[in-house]
Amino acid sequence: MPVSFKNRIADLKRATMVRVAWAIAFARWAVILVPMAVVVGSLCAAFLWCLDVATSARFTHPWLLFLLPVGGFAIGLLYHRVGRGVEGGNNLVVDQIHEPGGGVPLRMAPLIVLGTVVTHLFGGSAGREGTAVQLGASLASAIGRLARLDPAGTRIVLMAGVAAGFGAVFGTPIAGAVFALEVLAIGRVEYAALIPCLLAAVIGDWACQAWGIHHSLFRIAYLADATGPIALDPILLAKVAVAGVAFGLVALVFAEANHILGGWLKRLIPYAPLRPVLGGLAVIGLVYAVGTRDYLGLGVTVANAGGLSIASFFGPEVHPWSWAWKILFTVVTLASGFKGGEVTPLFFIGAALGNALGGVMGAPLDLMAALGFVAVFAGAANTPLACTLMGIELFGATHGVAMAVACFAAYACSGHHGIYLSQRIAVSKGGAVEPGSTLREARTRR
Repeated sequence: MPVSFKNRIADLKRATMVRVAWAIAFARWAVILVPMAVVVGSLCAAFLWCLDVATSARFTHPWLLFLLPVGGFAIGLLYHRVGRGVEGGNNLVVDQIHEPGGGVPLRMAPLIVLGTVVTHLFGGSAGREGTAVQLGASLASAIGRLARLDPAGTRIVLMAGVAAGFGAVFGTPIAGAVFALEVLAIGRVEYAALIPCLLAAVIGDWACQAWGIHHSLFRIAYLADATGPIALDPILLAKVAVAGVAFGLVALVFAEANHILGGWLKRLIPYAPLRPVLGGLAVIGLVYAVGTRDYLGLGVTVANAGGLSIASFFGPEVHPWSWAWKILFTVVTLASGFKGGEVTPLFFIGAALGNALGGVMGAPLDLMAALGFVAVFAGAANTPLACTLMGIELFGATHGVAMAVACFAAYACSGHHGIYLSQRIAVSKGGAVEPGSTLREARTRR
C-alpha cells in the first residue's frame, strides 16, 4: 500500500475520531443546557407575568407610589440580612465567569425576583434584564456544581445561563447569545461558548413563549413597503452617525451618574436599608415636580391614554426632554438600592433621545427612535454586536446598516465607561489603559 494512501487513511481516522468526540461533547452539553434553559425560560415567563401583575396593580391603585420608601426599606433590609453575598448582581456574575470561584449563590434568584417585583409594584424606575441575567446565572451555577464541571465548563454554563435569561426576557435569542459572549470583555467575543450560548438562548426563548408570554412589538414605517435592495441614503447615514455619537455620550452620562450617585449615597448613609428610603422619597418628589407618572416602572405600558411609553417615541409627536427625565428617575431608583435592571429604561431613554434628535435633524422619527432604542444600550453595556443583532431581530433587517452605524458609534463614544464595572478591557478604545483591567479599575485611575 503506498505511503500516501496510508497517510490519507490515518488522516481520515483522526478526522472521524475528532467528529465523534465533538458529537459526544455536544450531546453532553445538550443534556446539561437544554433542561437548564427550559427552567430559566419558564422562570423568566413567571417573572414577566409577575411584573405585569405588579404594574397593573400600580396603575389601578395609584396610592401604592407612597409606599415606595417602605418597599425600598424592605428590599434593603432583606439584602442586608441574607443577600450581602449577592449584592454585586450582574457584576458578580461577570466576575464569576472570568474567574470561577465560589459560584453564583442560588439565593440570588429569589432575592432579585422579589426585589424587582416590589420595585415595580411601588413605582421605581427600573428594568428587568438584570433580573433575568442573575436568574439564569444563579441556576446555571447550581447546575454546574451538580454536574461537577471544571472551571472551563463552569464558565461556559454560566455564559449559557446569561444567554438563556437575556434571550427569554426580551424575545431576542440571537442577541441574547451574542450578549453573553460579548459583555465579558470590551473588544473581545468568547467564541468558545458560541454554540452553548446559542442553544441556551433559543431554548430559553421557546420555553418563555410556550407559557404564553408575548413581547412588545415596535414597527418602523419608514421604508416598510420597500421591495428588493434598498439604496443607502448617505445624508441619512451621516445623520445616523451624528446621532450615534449623541447616543454614546448619553450612555456615558447614564452610567457615570449611576455610579457617582450610588457611591455618594453609600458614604452619606452607611446603613444600606435606609438608602432606598431616601431614594423612594426622591422619586415621589420627582413625580410631583414633573407632574407625571410616565417615567415610573418599565415605560413599556401606560396607565392612561396619552401617557408616554416607548411606543410614543416612534411618532408622530416629538418629545424633546423625555430622555433626560427618564435618566433622572432611573438613576435615583437604582443608585439608591432598588432592584431591577438598566436595560429597559435604557431602551426608553434611547428611543426618547432618538425621537428628539429626529425632530431636530429632520430624520424619520420611528427610525431614529429604533436606533436610539438599541444604540444607547450598546454604549452603556459596550456590546455593539449584540445590540445591532437585537435591532435586526426587533425591527427587521431593512435598516441593519443604520443599526450598525448607530451602535458602533455609540460604543466608540461611550469610552471606557459602562453599567457593568466588572467588564474587562481586552481592546482599548483609546488612551492609556492597561489591557486586562476592569472598568472599575479604569474608573478608579480616572
